[in-house]
Amino acid sequence: MKHALPSFKRLFSLPAARWAAGYLALQACMVALVYYWRVFYGWGGSAFKMTALCCLAATGVFAAVWLICTFAKTFASRTAWVVLLCGAFFCFANPPLQSPDEVVHYQRSYAISMGRFDFDYERGYPADVNALLESFPGAWTNAITSYWASEDPVTGDVVDAGSSANYPIKVRGGHREWIGLQFEEYQKLKTQNIDNWREPVMFQILPFLPQAAGMAAGRLFGLGALSCLYAGRLANLAVYAALCWLALRNCKRYQPLFAAVMLLPLSLYLAASLSYDAMLLGLYYLTASYYCADEIRTKDLAVFLAAFVLMNAVKPWISLLWLALPLVLPRKAWKTKVRKWQLAVVALAAALAATLLVEWYGRAMRFNYPEIGRMLGSDVNGGQQLAFVLSNIPRTIMVFVGTLYENCLFLGQLGTFGMLDLELPLVQLLSVLVLCLGTALSVHEKSSLTPRSAIGLGALAVCYMGGVMGALYITYTPVGMARVLGLQARYFLPSFLMLFVLLAALLSHVLEPRLAVGGQKAGRLALWAGGGTALLSAVLLAQHYFIGPAYMMP
Repeated sequence: MKHALPSFKRLFSLPAARWAAGYLALQACMVALVYYWRVFYGWGGSAFKMTALCCLAATGVFAAVWLICTFAKTFASRTAWVVLLCGAFFCFANPPLQSPDEVVHYQRSYAISMGRFDFDYERGYPADVNALLESFPGAWTNAITSYWASEDPVTGDVVDAGSSANYPIKVRGGHREWIGLQFEEYQKLKTQNIDNWREPVMFQILPFLPQAAGMAAGRLFGLGALSCLYAGRLANLAVYAALCWLALRNCKRYQPLFAAVMLLPLSLYLAASLSYDAMLLGLYYLTASYYCADEIRTKDLAVFLAAFVLMNAVKPWISLLWLALPLVLPRKAWKTKVRKWQLAVVALAAALAATLLVEWYGRAMRFNYPEIGRMLGSDVNGGQQLAFVLSNIPRTIMVFVGTLYENCLFLGQLGTFGMLDLELPLVQLLSVLVLCLGTALSVHEKSSLTPRSAIGLGALAVCYMGGVMGALYITYTPVGMARVLGLQARYFLPSFLMLFVLLAALLSHVLEPRLAVGGQKAGRLALWAGGGTALLSAVLLAQHYFIGPAYMMP
C-alpha cells in the first residue's frame, strides 16, 4: 500500500508533530541547562528539584506560546501577549529593588496604594515594607563589590590589583554571599520593629498609578511587602503591553522593527519593574508609530495629543521635542482639516499646562521635608554649568560626541541592567542583532519617506539624544568636565527606534528587491527572534543573580 506509513518528512510537516518536536527540544534544553549549572558553576542544589522546576516553567511557556499562536489573530495582539509573557519572566528573574531607582519608586508606589496622594516625610511604612527595604540594597552588584591593590615593599609599585565588579555572587573564605540570602533576611526582619524608612524625595503621582493599583490589589488580598512588589511590577508591565498594542495597531509599516524594540531585553527589564520608564517608553513608542501610519485623521490627533501631554506630565521638558514629529510627517498622510501648526500650538499649550500643574502639585502637597540638597553636592552647579555650555558651544558638542564614541553610541550597553550595575555581554550582542534583524525584516515596506520627513526624523532622533546628554551635563556633571556623567542606554531607546526606522526606510530602496521575507512571515520571524532573545536574556539575568558566576575573593 503506497503511503500506508507516512514518511518522516510528511510526518514532520504536520502542525501537531512540529509542536511536539518543539516541546521535546525545549525540555531537553532545560535538562542541559541544569547540567551546565552544575558543571560550570559548581551549583550544588538538588538537581532533580531544579530540573523539575525548569521543565515546569518551560511547559508553561510552551503552552502560552501555543495559545498566542492559536488565538491571537493580529500582529499587534500577538506582540502584546509576547511582551506580557517575556516581561513576566523578567519580573521574577530580577531580584527586588535592583532596577534603576526602584527603591524610591517602590516607596512612592506603596504610599499611593495606601491612599496617600500627598508627600509627607514624617510618615513611615508598615513593618514588612521597612524589612524589605532594609534587606535588599539597591544596585546589589555594586553594593558588594570589593576593590584591592597591593604594593611591592621595595619598589612601591602596584603588583596586584583587581575588583569583583559585575559578579553578584562572591565567595569570601568559603562563605557564599548572594542575593538569595536577602530573602531569608527579609523573613527574619519582618518580626522586628524596624521603623527607619520615610517617604522618598519623589513628588509625582501619575506615573506610579499602575504600580500602586497592583499593590493595592495585593494588599486587598493580604499580600505582604514582597508579594506587593511583584504585583506592582506585573501591573506596570500590563500597561506597557497595552501601549505597545496601541502603537502596533496604529503602525502600518515597520512593524517588525517596532516589535524588536519593544521586546528588547532592556525595554522589558524596565517594563517589568516599578520604574515609570515603563509608561514613558510605551508612550514614546505610541507617539513614534504615527510616523509609520498611512493616514492621520482627526481621531488620531486626539490620541497623539493625549499621549504627548501624558509623557510631558511624566517626563517634563525633554518630552516637548516629540512635538516635532507631526510637523515632519509627509503631507499626503495628513487627512484631517486640522492644520499642523494648530496641533502644535494646542499640544504645546496643553503639555506646558500639564507640566506646570504637576510641578505645582509636587510643591503644594509636600510636607515636613528637610532641605533637599543638590545632587552630587557642591561639585555640580546647574547655573554655572549652563553658563559654561552657552559660552563654549563647540566644546560642548565635542564633549557629547566624545561621550557617544567612548560608549559605542550606547548600543553596546543594551545588556546593562540596573543603574549601570550588571553587564551581560551576550545580551548586549543579541540585542543589537535583534535590532538589525527587525530593520532587515522591515525594508520590504514601501516607504512614504520624503527627503523632508527623513531629515526631520533624523534631526528629532539626534536632538533627543542631545537633549538627554545636555540635561545630564547641566544637572549631573561637574562644571567643565569633558564627559557627560550618568548616561545609560535606557535613555536612548526612543532615539534608537527613530534611527533604525530611518535606516529601514533608506535601505528599502536598496534591499527590497532582494528580500523575499515580508508581510506576516516577517512579523512572525521578528516575534520568534525577539521573544526568544528576551526569554534567554531573562534566564541569563536569573542565572547571574542566583546561580553564578561566583567570584572568589582573595
